[in-house]
Amino acid sequence: MPTSSSSATVSLTDGPVVLGNGIAGEMLPIPTADPTGFHQAISAPDAMRATEILGSLFLPRGKGPWPVVIVVPGSLGVAPSHVAKADLLTEAGIACCVVDPFGTRGVTSTVANQAQYSFAASAWDVLATAAALVRRDDIDNARIGAQGHSRGGSAVLSAACLTPLVDPERASGLAAVYAAYPWSGFQFLRPDVGGTVVRSVIGDLDEWCLPLQVQAHMHAMTLCGCDASFRLFPNTHHSFDRDTPVELVPDASVSPGSPTIYISDDGAFVHPVTGKTDPGFTERDAMIYQVKSPYGRRGARIGTAGDQAIAFHEDMMAFWTAALG
Repeated sequence: MPTSSSSATVSLTDGPVVLGNGIAGEMLPIPTADPTGFHQAISAPDAMRATEILGSLFLPRGKGPWPVVIVVPGSLGVAPSHVAKADLLTEAGIACCVVDPFGTRGVTSTVANQAQYSFAASAWDVLATAAALVRRDDIDNARIGAQGHSRGGSAVLSAACLTPLVDPERASGLAAVYAAYPWSGFQFLRPDVGGTVVRSVIGDLDEWCLPLQVQAHMHAMTLCGCDASFRLFPNTHHSFDRDTPVELVPDASVSPGSPTIYISDDGAFVHPVTGKTDPGFTERDAMIYQVKSPYGRRGARIGTAGDQAIAFHEDMMAFWTAALG
């Protein structure tokens, strides 16, 4: 299992989380769903199993309505580094909603097995959280953003593409998305995010996700006419904003060099071998294919060296202050 610093988590069920700046979080139940995959989410949404996740909403001092950033953790769950984002955001006059996609699903980590619930469900959680925030008088519903880390980065990118497919009247969807070292192994054939401003950042030493794949993902968005940018951080590992030393997570199941699996507009995967759209080719099938490919292996590093966490947060805050005004 991950070593001590990588396994540090924050529970949203043990009472209000209080930030370093003294702002206490408000527990926010979020009705969401557990689609088996993107095809069910888009083409058969009535078949999705309903569920609920928890969020902790932190509001800046003063009077709203406030812009807000949804923070989605990665495969190790909510860490102190995710909650720390709320300190920075609230001090800048931006609300922050940290979500826990694991607790109510009975999941503690997806490091060794990403198939415990679908990537489509991760994306749906983002849309469901945005829908819950839109209904609040203290939130500016025209300025809702989402920031995801690792698997959470994949979630926010997919959510930006999902919005116009499942709710065309909200084609602009999220105002902005910041994807930190996302896994881009699943991508929509046409990643049109409408008016959503997108930025992805990743380190060149990342062993979990492939920088080239993320760069290509952003380029595909720009070819759709979208506002998407990419930044590569030199000499930097995965989760370089955690502010914990670089360490090996030995049970991590990774396959960063495996082929991209594309998603059609109806949510069906395009099989990487046949090149044909196949609704019967499931997320689990895709993950097994990737892990058992020549690229699959165990063990990957995470963590921070030097001032990398500071550089991350400078980039993050520059993006959010510009994107949410």
